[in-house]
Amino acid sequence: MDATATVTPFSTLIRTASHEQHTEAETSTFMSDLLGGRLGVDAYTRYTEQLWFVYRALEEGSEALRDDPVAGPFIQPELMRSTELERDLAHLRGADWREGLEPLPATAAYAARVTECARTWPAGYIAHHYTRYLGDLSGGQIIRDKAEKTWGFERKGDGVRFYVFEEITNPAAFKRGYRELLDAVNADDLERQRIIEECKRAFALNTAVFRELGEVFPLSA
Repeated sequence: MDATATVTPFSTLIRTASHEQHTEAETSTFMSDLLGGRLGVDAYTRYTEQLWFVYRALEEGSEALRDDPVAGPFIQPELMRSTELERDLAHLRGADWREGLEPLPATAAYAARVTECARTWPAGYIAHHYTRYLGDLSGGQIIRDKAEKTWGFERKGDGVRFYVFEEITNPAAFKRGYRELLDAVNADDLERQRIIEECKRAFALNTAVFRELGEVFPLSA
């Protein structure tokens, strides 16, 4: 093998390998209808509720991983979203927003898998961390913009705070740094392939949530 041959960065491998699953999630009927303004604020609220269950699992799991040699470098406080989600839910549902709040079956399965990885497989946790937070910094901004325009939320205010990363002043630079962490992840080739497969699974779990939300909020014929 040519010693000068270019090695594809892991961040590129994980993005390209999961492209099909990523696209399927982005183009789900529910998300297409939400971004197209064909669903009401109640659908947006229900979606935000489901996010809270997933991010609670992500961020409760992160506490034990801060010193982990594999997942530890990815645990960055400026990414944490649970507090912002709770502010959004208080705005959307009222002060008693926790009352009667239940995950959809697909959401419960998604959160359970995140928790399992956090407890037993730090490298697998990275796959979920990557699909969620880098997505929030990228495509999530489209959702924020649509929500502000469609339902009249104050720009970057209550209702869309989940999408506002106040401590990240340069998202493009932050994402570059995150990809560098992926490229340097403390895992051999076999483990990296397992991370890629878990990334695909993460997108599939997310798509399942969208599918169930679509069943709750079908468009009228």
